[in-house]
Amino acid sequence: MTKSTKLPQKVKGLSGSIVIPGDKSISHRGVMFGSLANGTTEIKNFLTGEDCLSTIDCFRKMGVDITVTDDVVVVQGKGMDGLVEPSKILDVGNSGTTTRLMLGILAGSSFHSCIIGDDSIAKRPMNRVTAPLRMMGAEIDGRKEGGFTPLAVRGTKLQAIDYVSPVASAQVKSAVLLAGLNANGTTSVTEPAKSRDHTERMLRAFGCEVEESGLRVSIKGGQTLSATKIVVPGDISSAAFFLVAGAITPNSSITLKDVGMNPTRTGIIDILTGMGADLIVENERTVNFEPVADLTISTSDLKGIEISGEIIPRLIDEIPVIALLASQASGQTVIKDASELKVKETNRIDTVVNELSKLGVNIQSTDDGMVITGSATPLSGGQVSSYGDHRIGMMLAVASLIADGDLTLDDPDAIAVSYPTFFEHLKELSL
Repeated sequence: MTKSTKLPQKVKGLSGSIVIPGDKSISHRGVMFGSLANGTTEIKNFLTGEDCLSTIDCFRKMGVDITVTDDVVVVQGKGMDGLVEPSKILDVGNSGTTTRLMLGILAGSSFHSCIIGDDSIAKRPMNRVTAPLRMMGAEIDGRKEGGFTPLAVRGTKLQAIDYVSPVASAQVKSAVLLAGLNANGTTSVTEPAKSRDHTERMLRAFGCEVEESGLRVSIKGGQTLSATKIVVPGDISSAAFFLVAGAITPNSSITLKDVGMNPTRTGIIDILTGMGADLIVENERTVNFEPVADLTISTSDLKGIEISGEIIPRLIDEIPVIALLASQASGQTVIKDASELKVKETNRIDTVVNELSKLGVNIQSTDDGMVITGSATPLSGGQVSSYGDHRIGMMLAVASLIADGDLTLDDPDAIAVSYPTFFEHLKELSL
C-alpha cells in the first residue's frame, strides 16, 4: 500500500533563512573521486540523501574505507588502480548519477562487476553511456543489448576516443571522461550545448589536468588524483523549490545561504529574473573551483515567458517547479526543447501536467515540453502523487503553501532522495 501524508496547509507567508543541503551532483563526485585519489579526502556539507548514500555503499563494496559523521564524509582513497572486485552486486538504488558515472570508472577497471537499481532505474536508458564506453573497448552487457540495468561490466584496458555526444548530458560526458582517465591517449567529448561541468571542476580540485575548448572537453589518460578537502555548496536544484515558494507565496521574504552558483546550473536564476522575481544575489565567492552565493527571494509580481533552447540543460531538473511558478504568473509560459524530461525518474512532462491539472492549473503537455497559462485563481486541494520522484513531491509540497484546499501526497518518502530535511525547512520558514 502506498504511503500518504497530508501536506502543509496554506500559510500566511514565509520568513527567515536556511542553509540549503549540499549539492547532490558534487557530493556524488566527491566520494567517487576521493575513492580514486591517493590519500584521505574530507567532504563537508555532504548530502546524506539516499542517492549519495548509494554511491558510498557501492564504493565500500569495492574496498574503500568511508566514514560518515553527520554531514562530514571521510574517504580513504585507494588510488586509480586500488578498487577491488566487489563480492556483491553494486546496488545504485534510485541514482542515475551513481549508475552512469560508475560505469565510466568500472569500464577501465581490472575486475568484473554487476550493477542493479530499483524499478525506476531499470526503466532509465543507459545506452547513451554504454555506447561511447563500448567505442573505447568496454565490455558491458545488460538487458535489451545493454541499454538497461542490471548491467554486467568486465573491466578492460580502454582506448581514448573523440566522442561527439548527440545530447548535452553531464552524466554522459562524465562517464566518458572518467573512463578516459584509464584509457591510452587523450579522450575528448564534444556536446551540442554545454552541460553541467562539476566533473571538470572537481577533477582540477583533485589535481587533474582537464582541457576545454568551446563545447569540447579533453582529458589525458594515466593521470593520478591527489586527495583534497571539499566543502560542498548548497544544491541549487534544491534551492529552486524555496526560491519559487518565496516568489509565489504572499507576504514572504526568505534567504537561502551558501547556494552553489555554477553557471551551468543557474538557469532557474535566469528564469526568475526574466519573469520579474524580486531576487537578490549577494556574498558571492568561490569554494573548490565552484561559485557560491546567498540568495534572498521575496513575494513577486511575475509574468509569463518562453523557456527554450540553450538554457534547458541548465534547468532541466527545475522544470517541474518552474511549471508551478508559471501557474502564478500573468500570461502564458511556454517550455520547449525539454524532451529529456521523459527519461528522468518519471516522465516528468506527463506527471507535472497530470498533478498540476488536479489543482486547477491551466497546463497542457507538448511533445517536448508544456504550455502553462497563469491565473489569479488560487490552487485547489486534492489527492496528488510524487510518482516516486523527489522533484515532483517537493513541487507539490510548495503548491500546498498557496492552495485553498488540503493536499494529500502519495509516496512522500521520495523527497528524501535529495532533500531529507525538506519538510523541516518548510516548517521553519512558515508563518
